Amino acid sequence: MRVVLDSNILISGLISPSGAPGRLLDALYAGRFTLISSEEQISEFRRASRYPHVATRINRIDAGVVVNAVRALAHMIERLPVVSLSPDPHDDFLLAMAQAGKAHYLVSGDKSGLLALGKIGHTNIVTAIELANKLA
Repeated sequence: MRVVLDSNILISGLISPSGAPGRLLDALYAGRFTLISSEEQISEFRRASRYPHVATRINRIDAGVVVNAVRALAHMIERLPVVSLSPDPHDDFLLAMAQAGKAHYLVSGDKSGLLALGKIGHTNIVTAIELANKLA
């Protein structure tokens, strides 16, 4: 199974390791799915993990572990296609990763943006709990 995890899911997994996003990180580390990512996402994750309201809730070392794990475990997409389908243009790169990586799922917590799309091509856009339940 090929999966794109929105950066908000990666951060939520660090904030709440026992919640559904944390369970998805555990499943990633256990090799239960193939993560699709890109350098664009790593840059976004680093930037978002330094926001003051996030930085006080996660350990920088843990954030570094996630970056290293993504680099080591993910299928990294080097050239993203141009996609302009998200209500939030800043999320279009996630849709591009899903398309280029032939992802089965794109997992997000963005209810008014990505989740509202429901599906793009062959990629189902789901919440963390939906995918975590599928992997259970």
